[in-house]
Amino acid sequence: MQDLELTTGGYTFKAAHLLFAAPVVSALATGIYFSYDVVNRFYAVEEAFFEVKDTNSRVQALEQTVLDNDVRGLNSKLTQLSTQMTTLLERQQTLLELRSKVERAELITNGIDDKLEALQDDINSTWDAIDELGKPL
Repeated sequence: MQDLELTTGGYTFKAAHLLFAAPVVSALATGIYFSYDVVNRFYAVEEAFFEVKDTNSRVQALEQTVLDNDVRGLNSKLTQLSTQMTTLLERQQTLLELRSKVERAELITNGIDDKLEALQDDINSTWDAIDELGKPL
């Protein structure tokens, strides 16, 4: 094993040197790999931080919108609207009752028109008869 040598690119490496260098190179490669993994995790955390920061700005925008639209005042406005709707429904019921009364009155007056015309015809014929009686033949 001591006589084993490796020659590459004009360099000669003995087996003892290779046995010593292999764990060192392996440790360096492992360190580089884990360092790369740590850096990638750092980038992932950094991206998540920006997402949280973006979410924070969205929350602030929503809060501002809520304040601008006066969402807290909606309850009193809804109460007013409910009261007005109740009043409208009561007035609509009154109007419907008046409408039915008007329809009944129209039915009654429609019959009266015919009767009044008949009475007027009777009165006119009576006056005509009186006028005829007043004239001598």
